[in-house]
Amino acid sequence: MSIDAIAPVRKSVRVRMTPAQAFELFTRELARWWPLARYSCSGDANATVEFEGAGGRVIETARDGTRHVWGTLLEWNPPQSFAMTWHPTQSAEQATRVDVRFVPADGWTEVQLAHSGWEARGAQAFTARESYERGWTSVLEKYVAHAREVA
Repeated sequence: MSIDAIAPVRKSVRVRMTPAQAFELFTRELARWWPLARYSCSGDANATVEFEGAGGRVIETARDGTRHVWGTLLEWNPPQSFAMTWHPTQSAEQATRVDVRFVPADGWTEVQLAHSGWEARGAQAFTARESYERGWTSVLEKYVAHAREVA
């Protein structure tokens, strides 16, 4: 399999919220549920993460004020979806793409995540994809657990 044929990581979870609530929880309240101690640039569990909105960036700010860019928003369509480049701890030249959709589903919202563009990671593409296959499962479990707490 060539690097440009690597399948996207696809994950979906359901939360008992409206798409608007699910979108808000995922974006505006990310620092409340994301496992920042494990999955962040700074390793700071008390970091914050801000989505700047259409055309803006997604920025982690550690407790000491250090800022790390996770990516740039390519699409911003609240409450239906957003898409962004993704390069926490990597250079922007190695950015992949994350698309997240919030789809109504019988009183629930299905959150559909697709992480693609692995060819940008070059020789590390397969290893990175494998790591994110596991990592997104863990991260989205935290999202679902937090959604249950606040619903």
